[in-house]
Amino acid sequence: MSDKVSLSFSDQGVATVEISNPPLNIYDLEMRDGLIEAINAVRDNPDVRALLLRSEGQHFSAGADLTEFGSASSIFEARRIRWDRDPWLPLLALPVPTVASIKGYAMGSGLEMALLCDVRIAADNTVLGLPETKLGMLPAAGGTQSLTRILGPHAASPLILTGRDIDASEALELGIVTELVDPADLDGASEELAQQLALIDPLIAMKLRRCIAAASDLPLSLGLDLERQLSITG
Repeated sequence: MSDKVSLSFSDQGVATVEISNPPLNIYDLEMRDGLIEAINAVRDNPDVRALLLRSEGQHFSAGADLTEFGSASSIFEARRIRWDRDPWLPLLALPVPTVASIKGYAMGSGLEMALLCDVRIAADNTVLGLPETKLGMLPAAGGTQSLTRILGPHAASPLILTGRDIDASEALELGIVTELVDPADLDGASEELAQQLALIDPLIAMKLRRCIAAASDLPLSLGLDLERQLSITG
C-alpha cells in the first residue's frame, strides 16, 4: 500500500481507506495507485460489508495535482493517462455500501471521489466545489455525471458551470451531503454510520444499491420490474 493511502478492517466488517498527502491531500499518481490497490483489496475481501473513505489532517482533498499535467505533451494527453489509472470506477463498482467522511476542502476530484460514495457526512466547516471550469477544464473525474444525478440538471448546472464554492450548510440543503457534524465529532459519526450500514445483509445491500442506481438509469416501468425481480430472487 502507498504511504499516502492506508487500509484497515474492523471486526464489524468495515473497511476504512484513509488518504494522507498533507497539507491538502492532493491526488497525485502515488495516491491514485494506492487507492486503486486499497479499493481492489476491499473488493476481494469477502468479510467487508461497508467502506469508509476518509482523510488525515484538516482537509478531505483539494483535488488533483495539476503539476503532473506538465510532463505530458498536452493537458488532454495528461488526462488520458490519468484516466487509465484513476480509482473512480473501482470505487463505484464496489458491491458494498460506501461512506465518505469529508471536512475542510473537498474540491475538484476530491469532491468527485466523495460523490461516487453512497452517503456523504461532512464537518460543518467543509467547503465543496468543482473549480475546474474556472481553470479551463472539465471536472473529468465524474463530477458532471455524479453531481447531476444527485441534484438533477437544474440544480447542478450552475454549480458545475460557474465552479463556485459551496459551503457546508448549502451542501446539506441541496442534498450533496446527508449530515453535518462538528469537526471534532466527524470521525466518530462517520464510523458509526459505516458500522450501521455494515449490519445490512450483504445480498440485500447489493440489491438495494442496484435498485437505487436503476432509478437514474432506467425508465420507471423497467426499474419497478428490476425491483420486483430482485425482491423474489435469492
